[in-house]
Amino acid sequence: MKLTVVLAAVAGLALVSIPARAQDQDALLKRGAYLVNGPVACGNCHNARAEDLSFIPGKEFSGGFHIQEEIFDVYTANITPDPDTGIGTWTDEQIITAIREGKTPDGRIIWPPMAVPTYNNMSDDDVKAIVAYLRTVPAVHNEVPESTYKIPQQAMPPAKGAPAPDPSDKVAYGGYIVTALAHCFECHTPFTPEGMPDMTKVGAGGFPIQLAPGIVFVSANITSDPETGLGNWTDDEIKKAIVDGASKDGHALSPPMPFSFFKNMTPEDLDAVVAYVRTIPPVVNKVERSDFQKKAFPGAG
Repeated sequence: MKLTVVLAAVAGLALVSIPARAQDQDALLKRGAYLVNGPVACGNCHNARAEDLSFIPGKEFSGGFHIQEEIFDVYTANITPDPDTGIGTWTDEQIITAIREGKTPDGRIIWPPMAVPTYNNMSDDDVKAIVAYLRTVPAVHNEVPESTYKIPQQAMPPAKGAPAPDPSDKVAYGGYIVTALAHCFECHTPFTPEGMPDMTKVGAGGFPIQLAPGIVFVSANITSDPETGLGNWTDDEIKKAIVDGASKDGHALSPPMPFSFFKNMTPEDLDAVVAYVRTIPPVVNKVERSDFQKKAFPGAG
């Protein structure tokens, strides 16, 4: 009789744990979907694009987006679960290493422009959520050309994986979004000739991004400088620029800023980002837009 009671109790605990695990997995996938399609904006680089730079329906996350700079000639990777041309045969740990350290299972270094220095700060919970979600996207067979580099490359050190700050601390949590998820400084900080971010000009803009011959975008100054940055913008104006691509005076801002992804961010996360951006030290750097920007986006920032 006692053995029967014990077995029944164990069976009951097992039944309770199954829905609990399912709830945990649902929460993980929900978080991963939010991160990938929101602040991390993976598709902004990893979605296949047409000649007019629009996303090709049905080829989401299949890579091949061409980014060409003086220091590299890169085709973004296929990050769908396709076993031949994507990451379908990679383990979770191998995907996590690629995201946070920039090293593939075969030893290739995949950054820049992959925002590995930012993702190196990502929490264990968030990177696991991203991997869980990527496992669920449709597999797309898309062979991507090999990338080439003119600079030495090395992997980032192993990530610490520290938990994200409590969202109740707006500045700290906004800093986590900016420096561990949304990789704002990867584009908005000028690079040194060696291909590393110039940490004396964090957020000062002026980084040229070439997506094709003659198609060059120059990033904006997002520091708190009142004359050349965002120092005299209101919170709502900054948020509108982030999610709608509209500048303070209403003109359209230019890609590759991932406005359509940032539009999916929660109001709380946007508030936190603005709170953090306010703390970026001012850097006087008047950014001159490229000829292409001036022509394609008159008045854009």
